[in-house]
Amino acid sequence: MSDLASRIQEARARFEQMCADPVSLDLTRGKPSAEQLDLSRELLTILGPDDFVDGHGNDCRNYGVPDGLPEARALFGEVLDVPADGILIGENSSLTLMYDAVAAAVLHGVPGGSAPWGGQGNRILCPVPGYDRHFALTEHLGLGMTTVEIGEAGLDVEAIARLAADDEHVKGIWIVPKYQNPVGTTLSEEEVRALANMKTAASDFRILWDNAYAVHHIDEKLDPVSDILKACAEAGNPDRVWIFGSTSKITFAGGGISAFGGSAANAAWMSQHRGLRTIGADKINQLRHIRFFGDADGLRAHMKKHAEILRPKFAAVQSGLEERLAGTGLASWTKPRGGYFVSLDTQEGQAKRVYELASKAGVKLTPVGATFPYGNDPKDRNIRISPTLPPSDELERAITILATAILCAADD
Repeated sequence: MSDLASRIQEARARFEQMCADPVSLDLTRGKPSAEQLDLSRELLTILGPDDFVDGHGNDCRNYGVPDGLPEARALFGEVLDVPADGILIGENSSLTLMYDAVAAAVLHGVPGGSAPWGGQGNRILCPVPGYDRHFALTEHLGLGMTTVEIGEAGLDVEAIARLAADDEHVKGIWIVPKYQNPVGTTLSEEEVRALANMKTAASDFRILWDNAYAVHHIDEKLDPVSDILKACAEAGNPDRVWIFGSTSKITFAGGGISAFGGSAANAAWMSQHRGLRTIGADKINQLRHIRFFGDADGLRAHMKKHAEILRPKFAAVQSGLEERLAGTGLASWTKPRGGYFVSLDTQEGQAKRVYELASKAGVKLTPVGATFPYGNDPKDRNIRISPTLPPSDELERAITILATAILCAADD
């Protein structure tokens, strides 16, 4: 009997025992743990009863300053590499700002365009595996999606440039530039410049730059990412990029602040459309965050505390998969230096079966296909692992079950 066959046989015996005593473990979504949320507990009490005026004399209890407090805009500007006057502060989730921007484009068009994006057969390029909410938002607003696979070498910028140059109906591309969800890669300077400089058939092409993990480092070696706004301006395409970010996985996931950034034309356009929907985001919450962080250095120091919590969890995923699957050829997985996910690929045609087996033993995984538009992974192989929420002992047990399910699926 070969070594692999022996390991599979042993896995089947272990799996029967696991199913006889199932657990209830959840690896479905990238939620911060309670320990991480506790790092920001001071936000709940940081403002005293008389502390409601910001450093520019704005009474945060009242109307006004619809684009955000100046100090909040400056804070996000430094984090996202955008001048403060190109930043707009939004609600607790950057997803709201993404929806606002794409919806405004669909209904009214964007600076530099000649018509609304809606009803024209327009579509967005979607690197895969990617973020399910990007895809759901795009589909919901009536735009088509064309996938571009992220390979071992990273983003296929040549394929992206070709698609964008050949068809005026290609209006944009979703990009998570740093610690990409779920593969964990970071764009190189060459890739950033290629996106900024590429020729596009659509004069109103937009890069939807979701910098969700701008400061979410795990490894002590940090991944830098080049300034996309500057690169676009230098390329003669100053309005090409919309930049998004938030504190959703920095302070409270349900009670943070978000930001939109871009050129002067894009910021004015976004401010105009948001001004019809809202009188402005919660300025009291903005003030809380200003007091809590102080400045961008304070935010970065805070993120080092997150890294200390997350580093052993990501290490547990790597060691668990290596111990049980290394050398089998049954799976490959990413080794990110930041972000919130590990992306695992089974052999083609086996991810759904692995999902079923893991579920039978009590481990909930992100549904297979969620990392692709329309929920369809054509190769049925990608599984997104979310290690942040469970306690370390539960995470280790979940990875053991997942690896065992992969071994068992290979023998079906």
